[in-house]
Formats: sequence, structure tokens, C-alpha cells
Amino acid sequence: MTLDVFSPLRMGSLELPNRIVMAPMTRNRVGAGNAPGPLNVEYYRQRAGAGLIVTESTQVSEQGAGYAWTPGIHTAAQVAGWRAVTDAVHAAGGRIFCQLWHGGRISHPSLQPGGALPVAPSAIAPSGKCMTYQGNQPFVTPRALELAEMPGVVAQFRAAAHAAKDAGFDGVELHGASGYLLDQFIQDNANRRADAYGGSVANRARLPLEATRAAIEAWGEARVGYRFSPYMTFNDMKDSDPEATFLYLAAELSRLGIAYLHAVEVGSPGAAPADAPAAQFLQARARLFKRLRTQFDGALIVNGGYARETADAVIAAGLADAVSFAKLYLANPDLPQRFVRGAKLNEPVRATFYGGDHRGYTDYPALEG
Repeated sequence: MTLDVFSPLRMGSLELPNRIVMAPMTRNRVGAGNAPGPLNVEYYRQRAGAGLIVTESTQVSEQGAGYAWTPGIHTAAQVAGWRAVTDAVHAAGGRIFCQLWHGGRISHPSLQPGGALPVAPSAIAPSGKCMTYQGNQPFVTPRALELAEMPGVVAQFRAAAHAAKDAGFDGVELHGASGYLLDQFIQDNANRRADAYGGSVANRARLPLEATRAAIEAWGEARVGYRFSPYMTFNDMKDSDPEATFLYLAAELSRLGIAYLHAVEVGSPGAAPADAPAAQFLQARARLFKRLRTQFDGALIVNGGYARETADAVIAAGLADAVSFAKLYLANPDLPQRFVRGAKLNEPVRATFYGGDHRGYTDYPALEG
């Protein structure tokens, strides 16, 4: 039988009715106390037709905050706000994982407790600017975490994983991509440490794996996923040997028995453009996916500019188990139904991606009927 995006999938201990995943997308639209409110409830409820929703990046602690107007999962109010979201998604027949996030150096003192410096593996400032409550401000040089602080960082992930359970989520995904704290530790241009958390790839993978084990303590391995981005240069990230680094991490995550690996393909060598024919699209991705398959035994979710045709092709070829969609899901709350009908897709409005009100958030039209 040929598989496609509408084939059911057993992922860990979850049964997904389809293989269409709503990718995590920062939208900067939570209110006071970084707690989700009614607008966020409606946004996620509208998209409950996904096989799985992965929430926007959700900070594991006040220290983990990376941008203004992003949600947390470390206070009672935040847990209550997320409980309203998960209840709405479940009532609509959906499944939802919380993405656990620590921004690390991608932050600003104005977002940190007491105006402290953001923390990182090493005191290396990224280029660019941070979205703060006072507008976009240049990133600062972070403070390198002390060795004695590492158990405390792991404890933040552990507490957040337990809080996500209290909030009614179906599982958690650790955010190890896009240049945030776990990614900063694994990639050697951001990690210049000379202790047990730096140097060799085994040492650089130590914190990501410890954080994953902490999540497993709360959830069990069958309800935990991990997202990474081997070739993405966003937030000044680069590794001297990304394939070796991330294949090692994939193998170690596989040993932990987690449900899935969520691989972001942005920047992959030779990657075909999103509008390339399916055969060309697959050829450009096959090598990395095949190697990940040899190292990781769980489900593989892939992300990187897919359309319905290319998503079906990568699943049918056995290169991935599911595909996550970001901009398409942002603009099309009923994306699976549009795929079924071959209906025209709403165009995403970039000007409303980050911050604001319901416009460009909950007002994209669904199909009639």
C-alpha cells in the first residue's frame, strides 16, 4: 500500500489519523504573565485537524525567555492558560505537544529576571536584534553558564515537562533547533567550553540529552520528541561537521527511545527549491534522510517548504513518516481539508507573522461547507 499524508501513523504511544503536522511557530501574541488567553485558544482550536500540533516555542523558565509576548510553562497562570488550549484542541478531536524552549543567548537583559545577562554555553554574542517590549534591540554578549549551574538548567526542563502534563498536553517536544540554548550547546561555533559540556561531540550533546532524559522522567519516552536543524544558520549557528554532529545526536536520542525526531532541512546542501518537481525535491533530500534512518529508530518528521505533492512523495518513498507545515498552516487553519479537496490555499501575510491582534492570526478564512 502506498502511504501519503492521509495515512494513519502510530508515533510512540499515539495514533495519529494523518501525517500532517502543524509546525511550531512563534507568533508573539500572548498577554500578561506570558500566559495563553482566549485568542490563543481559538488559534489552536481552528487547527485541530492536524495529525499533531506542536505549539510555538514555550519558555521553560523566566531565564529561558527569548522574545517578547511568547508563552511560558512555568507558572500556575501559564499552566491554566495552556489547559484552556489543550481542552479546546481535544474537544475538536486533535492532539497537541508542547515545545519546551530555552532561548539561551537569543534573549535580552530586559527579558531576564533582574535585568541579568542571558546565559549560553560560551560568552559569544550573536549578530542581529531581539524582539523586546521596548522594540528590537541588539543582542548582547551572554554570560557563560558555570558548570555548577547545569543541573539547574536541566531542572528547568524537568519542571516544564511536568507542568505540560498538568496543562493537559499529549506530550512534549524539546526545541534543539534554530540557534536556541540546546542548539548552542551542540554546535561548535557557539560552544567553546573546555569542560564536560564542550569540546567533543559527546560533551556538546550532554545537555541536550540530559534535558531529554528529564522530559522522559515526566512523560515516558513514547510521548517525547526532539527538534533539530543541522544546517540552519539562523541566529548565527554553524558547526564544523554538522553531519557527524547531528547523526551522533540522532543515534543517542534513538537509544533513549523517544517517539520522534523533527528535522528542519533549511540550509541542507543541494536542497531543491520548494517549487521543484517532487522527484528533484526528493533527490536533494534522500542522502540526509537515509542516514538519519540508519541512526534513529523512531518516527521522522521533516520540515522544509513542503507542498502536498512533495509531502506525499517523501512519505511514499519511506524517507520520512510525517511532514510539518508552518506558513501553510499559519494561513490555512483547515489545511488537511484543503489538501483533500485540492482547494486553493490562502496566502500567508508576512506583515502579520509576529505580534498584533487577531488579524493574520485567527481570521484566515476556512473553506465554506
